[in-house]
Amino acid sequence: MVTRMLRLILATLSVALCPTAQVVAAAPAAPPPARGAWQERTEAIMGTRVYVQLWSEDPARGTAAIDAVMAEMRRIDALMSHFKPESQLSQINARANREPVQVDKELFDLIKLSTHYSEITEGAFDITYASVGYLYDYRRHVHPTETQIREALPAVNWRNMLLDAQHHTVRFEHPGMRIDLGGIGKGYAVDRGVEILKARSVKHAVVSAGGDSRIIGDHLGRPWLVAIRHPDDPHKVVTRIPLSDIAMSTSGDYERYFDENGVRYHHIIDPHTGHSASKVRSATILAPTATQTDGMSKTAFVLGPERALEIINRMPEYDAVIVCPDGRVLYSNGLRPPAPRPAGAPPSTSTAVSPRVPP
Repeated sequence: MVTRMLRLILATLSVALCPTAQVVAAAPAAPPPARGAWQERTEAIMGTRVYVQLWSEDPARGTAAIDAVMAEMRRIDALMSHFKPESQLSQINARANREPVQVDKELFDLIKLSTHYSEITEGAFDITYASVGYLYDYRRHVHPTETQIREALPAVNWRNMLLDAQHHTVRFEHPGMRIDLGGIGKGYAVDRGVEILKARSVKHAVVSAGGDSRIIGDHLGRPWLVAIRHPDDPHKVVTRIPLSDIAMSTSGDYERYFDENGVRYHHIIDPHTGHSASKVRSATILAPTATQTDGMSKTAFVLGPERALEIINRMPEYDAVIVCPDGRVLYSNGLRPPAPRPAGAPPSTSTAVSPRVPP
């Protein structure tokens, strides 16, 4: 998730830009208190744009809080990046086919947590997708051949990771296995950033890494307004949702991709096929933490919208907005807009969201 765009726009001026598929704006708010101001910063970390915005009554403390969040993001990147050969995750990929690799409890716990999402999504979320995923290079427009996919695919199976909770070791049971925490690591990093801000008594803030964001509190008395962007036009939106104190992640096939001979190759890989998943155009997940939303936002692409919503609707902490290839917009039960009024019924004061995204 490197190129998704998320704008955090206050009631009267634009204040931020970071990569995601959502637009976050403040609903009309009362005038801010006389003391204090919004502070913000964007940095390139974890292969994406990391953004922090917070309200602080003390500029020095606000700056120090943002510094702490960015430092934590860099620490997590050094621990979990598959691009950095010295990271513990890279050491797993280099050695776990031969021997158990001991890692920090923090990394072990996140790998273990990933298997929870693999289980509840019936393997649609699987960090061992990297056994095939590493064959793609979206910047250079490179994709594997069918023969390469067929040879690498047997290594994709989260159940072939041997996790020793006592010693915090990871061992691969199949040759050629690799893992990549890109589907859950940024959400985890966002949650760590939020924990840091809360420990410093920050009451109003947004932390984002790529398409994964989490909101602390509200926007000084009013909710933030989240607008889900049109898959084919970043200047259009599908729907808007008022939110406070919640996390959200959006995944789309318009983020890291290239088109070739009428086929779109994008970064969300179906672990069952080794190909880019294509059952939806975008999926936005809402939940209390960004680790939760990040871990679930890819599954709709693999499972399809109906099956994904069936799972989401069984978990009361989650909600979702899914845009289908045919333009339909589907909602989880907690976000479903009002049904169309029967012909001849008196006009309603509320407006239902259009069930289809115009081209």
